[in-house]
Amino acid sequence: MGRECQVSGKKTSFGNHKTERGKAKYLGGVGKKTTGISRRTFKPNLQWIRVWLPNGTTTQVRVATSVIRSGQLTLEVDGKVQTFPLIKASKGSAEARANLKNLYPI
Repeated sequence: MGRECQVSGKKTSFGNHKTERGKAKYLGGVGKKTTGISRRTFKPNLQWIRVWLPNGTTTQVRVATSVIRSGQLTLEVDGKVQTFPLIKASKGSAEARANLKNLYPI
């Protein structure tokens, strides 16, 4: 799958890096001159997180930090696409599993 968010679909995008010399006209110079243009990449800030799913299981997903800040996940669970609140799960937390019914009332 590569470097791609599993929720928002954000992935590496491409652009240019522009190198200039000179002094801007509004500062009293004769203007900026472009001395080079090279390709560059813009990479999304992706993180692996472990989350609770509405069916009571946990899974690891690779998501952009913008998705983590939003607090909502839209994933395919049990064959259908669902939107649910992002609840992080710690490894082997039996106490959190017991409280899961309070998080997802069915």
